[in-house]
Amino acid sequence: MSIVTRDAYADAFRQVTGRPLVKLTQHNGRPDSEIVFETLAINGIVASDEHLPTFLDALADAFGARRRRLAKEGRAMPGAKEALKALARLDGTVQSVLTGTIRSNAVHKLTAFGLDRYVDFEAGGYGEEVYPKASLLQVAQGRAGRRHGAVFDGGNTVLIGDSVRDVQAARIAGASMIAVATGRSLPAELHEAGADVVLPDLSDPAPLVAAVTRLTASAHRAG
Repeated sequence: MSIVTRDAYADAFRQVTGRPLVKLTQHNGRPDSEIVFETLAINGIVASDEHLPTFLDALADAFGARRRRLAKEGRAMPGAKEALKALARLDGTVQSVLTGTIRSNAVHKLTAFGLDRYVDFEAGGYGEEVYPKASLLQVAQGRAGRRHGAVFDGGNTVLIGDSVRDVQAARIAGASMIAVATGRSLPAELHEAGADVVLPDLSDPAPLVAAVTRLTASAHRAG
């Protein structure tokens, strides 16, 4: 979790509870909705039905107020822009986001590094939605289908992520999975979890494009 995100959580916690944040739970790829409830609990707050929407609204405001710090204090994964740009050239490709971060904050993060131009945010899945990640992937497929007048299913959907949790979500949802070993999960763990392809990083977009093309080849033939 970045310093900007920690500061935003601390600000939101104070706004919602009137108390300073003492402990913040680890992110570890979990959605903001889950982190909010656990953070409230470990700080001795009994959560009510109103806490989640109120806290997420406060988190969006607090993060938005700090968005100018993102480009200065953070960094994009090396090769991320080149990878998105290369994939955007593939016919019929829709790129979106499946993330534990709430939508407004995900938009701020990608915009800070010039990645937003390649992403259809309307077709994504975000951390304010209380779904398991595999279900969220299926929700995103439905959104993409309605927006683009096409069917997005296991045959033409590729999830690109960096954790065993991402791989498990793809497997459950029936999507193909390209794992990039730049997170906490080791290449062997990603392979063992069932990733179709494991890449060391995104420094060269060519292997990523080749993998996406191969994994969706049957869908293109059927179309």
